[in-house]
Amino acid sequence: MSLPSYHELRVASVIQETHDACSFEFDIPDELMTEFKYRPGQFLTLRTPWEDDWLPRCYSLSSSPYENERLRVTVKRVNDGRGSNWLCDNVKAGDTLQVLKPAGAFVPKNLDADFLLFAGGSGVTPVLSILRSALSQGQGRVRLVYANRDEQSVIFKGLLRELAVKHPQRLQIIHWLDSVQGHTSPQHLAQFAEGFAKPEIFVCGPEPFMQCVEQAAKIAGIDGKSVHVERFVSLPSESEGGFEAIVQHAGSSATHLTVELDGETREIECEDGEVLLAAMLREGIKAPHSCLVGSCATCMCTLVSGDVDLLANDALDKNELAEGWTLACQAVATSSRVHLKFPD
Repeated sequence: MSLPSYHELRVASVIQETHDACSFEFDIPDELMTEFKYRPGQFLTLRTPWEDDWLPRCYSLSSSPYENERLRVTVKRVNDGRGSNWLCDNVKAGDTLQVLKPAGAFVPKNLDADFLLFAGGSGVTPVLSILRSALSQGQGRVRLVYANRDEQSVIFKGLLRELAVKHPQRLQIIHWLDSVQGHTSPQHLAQFAEGFAKPEIFVCGPEPFMQCVEQAAKIAGIDGKSVHVERFVSLPSESEGGFEAIVQHAGSSATHLTVELDGETREIECEDGEVLLAAMLREGIKAPHSCLVGSCATCMCTLVSGDVDLLANDALDKNELAEGWTLACQAVATSSRVHLKFPD
């Protein structure tokens, strides 16, 4: 399996946000400006060294594509986290990092909507990008519920305060501190939906917090299709990540595959049980990919027509699957013709 198409990016600055969180801003050369266009809520995959191996790690963009600013990812240290601790301990302005182009589907379709945003800890990173983009480009109201252990853990405290002062009629920020209010519950969080008839909910944070928000949305009577959840898992190292190009899978079929990517359309033949990403790479199609285990969403694409089964999926939620998204690195055709389209 070929190495993903990483680009060398220079780190323009490193910002110490809190005692355990840093932001990294990147300089994007002119020839890569189109490649690194992004939408609010997306992430970058960084290739970080570890002993004699490499670790792909996904970090959300906290910058907004609608502001005149550098691309910025924010990284919070994780206990025994190999990627986060290496980045925070070693990277300084002027260094270069290997970075994949932006990816991810945790993106609003319409910035004019009313947004009910929930963030836990470093989960505020993509939520901040959505919040600032909605305030800049949209007309709706925005309410952010931001949960942390204590006041010292609040990332972007000053920026959030400035935004609340600047947009008093549209933006409301509610801080929830476990050290003061105790742990959140679905009943508590459901109260924060008051006054929002049909909001778009975006939530990112620790798994128990996100499950709590999903339950709160049900209590508040909000349509589950309006709830968007961003989940990240720790990806295997490059030496650990195994990938089978052809698998035994019930119902699989040899297929004629049509691929739309970067403004071009290619048609190739795939063997019975051949993973679609493997077939594309075999034919020289440079489809985006990283983890190869269905966890990072770098290879996500739209199933335009045909049928596929996913061997594994830790990246797409039920709403994204219903919208037609799939993962090329885990997709096996179950029909004689399949048409995939990668995002522009």
